[in-house]
Amino acid sequence: MADEENRPAATHNSPRTWLLTAALSPLAVRLIRQLLSHGDYVVACLPPQEIDHEQRSAEFRELIAECKSSRKDREGWKDRIRGIRCDGNMSSCISAVTDAVAVFGRIDVLLCCRSEAVVATVEELSTNPHTQSLARQQFESNFFSQVNFIKATLPQLRKQHTGHIIALTSTCGHLGTPGLSMFSAATWGFEGYCDSLAYEVAPFNIKVTVVQPNMEIQSLTGRLTFAPQIPAYVDAYPAAPNVRDMLSNVLNSDPDTAVPEPLEESGATPSTPGSTSLEPEPGRGGIFDRYPRLTPQAADALVNETVHALTAIGGHENPPSRHIVGSEAALAVKEKLKTVTEEMEDFVDSSLAVDIFESELTEEAKKGKRPRDKSPEAGGPNQPSQ
Repeated sequence: MADEENRPAATHNSPRTWLLTAALSPLAVRLIRQLLSHGDYVVACLPPQEIDHEQRSAEFRELIAECKSSRKDREGWKDRIRGIRCDGNMSSCISAVTDAVAVFGRIDVLLCCRSEAVVATVEELSTNPHTQSLARQQFESNFFSQVNFIKATLPQLRKQHTGHIIALTSTCGHLGTPGLSMFSAATWGFEGYCDSLAYEVAPFNIKVTVVQPNMEIQSLTGRLTFAPQIPAYVDAYPAAPNVRDMLSNVLNSDPDTAVPEPLEESGATPSTPGSTSLEPEPGRGGIFDRYPRLTPQAADALVNETVHALTAIGGHENPPSRHIVGSEAALAVKEKLKTVTEEMEDFVDSSLAVDIFESELTEEAKKGKRPRDKSPEAGGPNQPSQ
C-alpha cells in the first residue's frame, strides 16, 4: 500500500497519478501508453459491458500483455497501472477512487473520458418506449456516470488541496449537430456542470479543464447506438453531411461491424401529407449498436492530436479552463461564436428595449463595448479563467 504522506505532490513534469473513467477506447489505450512511458501512474476504469466485449477490449488486453512482458522499454509498467471494473454508478466510483488511493496514494488527474453516441433525430427518439429510453441511456453514460466519478473524487482532491479534473467532450459542446441531438444535449449539460464546478472548487486549488476535440474523435472511438430511421429524414439534409450516413459508412467498411439493411418502406404512414394523425411516424428497422473498428494507423491519425493535448495539459500548474483540439475544431467553434455575436448585435436594440431605467450601460451595449464592472471584487485573482 502506498503511503500518501511519503509521496510529494506531483508537478507537471513529475510522475502523476491519473484516473481514467473509461480506459478501453483507442484514444484511452494510446494515452495510457504515453503516460506509462512518462513514468506516470494510471488507474484504468473498465466498464463491465466493454471489458467483456472481445473486440472492444482487444487493444487494452494487448497493452496489459506488453506491461507484463520482459521488453526493456516496458520495464516497470505493470507496477504503475491498475485496472478496476467500474460501471459508473456511485458505489462503484467510490470503490474505484478508494482503490486508487490505496494503491498509489493520491489522484492528481481525473480524466472524464467515457463517451457513447446515440445516433437519431429528436423525432426518431420518440417513436416508441424503446427509442425514448435511448435519451436516458445517453445521459447515463455521458453525463451522470462522469458526474458520479467527480463527486467520488472531490473529497480526495480537497484533502490533497490539489488536483486537476479534465472533461474530454467534443465540439458538440458548442455546435448542435443534426442526428446527434441527445449526444449534443448531454455534452452541453456536462460542460455547463464543469463550468460551475470550476468556481466551486477553485478555493481548494482544484483545476477544471474542458477539452473539445472534433466530434468524430469521441463518436468513432466509442459505442454507437442507432435508433430506427424515420423515412422523412432520409434525404432531409441535402446541403450538409448526414451524420448517420457518415458513421454508417465507417461501420460498413468492416464486414464485422456493418449496419443492418433498413426495412423497405411499405404503404402510407401517419405522417403522410393530408393525414390528421398526431402519432409519431414509425421508424424502419430496430435499435442496434456497434463499436467502430479502426485500423491501428487510422486510430493513430484520429486521436494522436488529442492524446498530445491531454498529456500536455494534464496536471499543469495553470491549465486552461477550455481547450479546443486542432485547427478544424477551432475554426468551427470560432465561426459559431462569431455567428452568435453578430446575431446578438443585430438584435441589441430589442434586448435593450426591455430596460426600465436608462444607464451608461445602455450606451456601451449599443456601441458593442463590454460593460465595465466597477466593483472591487471584479476580476479577482481567485476567479477561474474563462
